[in-house]
Amino acid sequence: MARTPVAVRREIRHAQRADGPAAVLAIGTANPTTCVSQDDYPDYYFRVTNSEHLTDLKDKFKKLCKMHRNCSILSLRR
Repeated sequence: MARTPVAVRREIRHAQRADGPAAVLAIGTANPTTCVSQDDYPDYYFRVTNSEHLTDLKDKFKKLCKMHRNCSILSLRR
């Protein structure tokens, strides 16, 4: 006797399902403990990294932040 397409689909779905308990993996975003505006970020960054003595670099970084004000993310790589 030939199997119907409905029966074939039912068998495939049954084979793809697990018999045990289900597990859910949730992916989300975390809220940062400190939220710093982009205008204040250069001062914050140099204070946190204990680099406040590098005033010339800090001024350059402030200029970069002003140039990229429309960007939401500014990444720094050393």
